[in-house]
Amino acid sequence: MLFRPAGSIHMFFMRFTIDAVFCNRDLVVLDVVSSLRPWRMASRRGAKIVIELAEGAAAGVRPGDHLVVATIEP
Repeated sequence: MLFRPAGSIHMFFMRFTIDAVFCNRDLVVLDVVSSLRPWRMASRRGAKIVIELAEGAAAGVRPGDHLVVATIEP
């Protein structure tokens, strides 16, 4: 799930762990928070976009990576 504009994310009332990827406006990764547990919060200065992924899905993502968001046509 992509949240824009957002510089933070919370896990209140959630029951599972996620990975959160914090990006600037150009989808350049600023930081990755792995295994963000329920009832926790995370934020990063300068982040304008937060991408929420299943736990472990951001394993290869590093700060400085440039992400591309696209749709797949059937």
